[in-house]
Amino acid sequence: MAAYGVELGLDLETALRLSNAFGGGMGKMGEVCGAVTGAFMILGLIHGTADPDDEQSSEKTYDLVCRFSDAFRARHKTILCRELLGFHIGEKEMTPSANSIILKQCPGYVKDAAEFIDDILYKEQGSSGNKNKNS
Repeated sequence: MAAYGVELGLDLETALRLSNAFGGGMGKMGEVCGAVTGAFMILGLIHGTADPDDEQSSEKTYDLVCRFSDAFRARHKTILCRELLGFHIGEKEMTPSANSIILKQCPGYVKDAAEFIDDILYKEQGSSGNKNKNS
């Protein structure tokens, strides 16, 4: 969220604060991976709408979220934090071994999320002929 948020007009502190609660699968609940949730937020910033009557933008955003989820699941079999890590981060004592797993695995999930976002945005730009991520 931080890298793309800044590129999309959010200041770094706002981007980090907005996404902070999603760590550990939504506040250490082991639910959807924070990197996945951050990607959803980016897709919403780029393609989402504030207009409740703009069904076209909403549907496009939902489609892109599903495409992202499919790509992430294809590589990792799940989008759930507790399944990605192999334990429930909020219920496990943070031992050196648990911290090691997080430090080893999570940066890869963030990297993959960025790769999938780039792939989706590149395909969108290619199909529309538009080279501007902000459109």
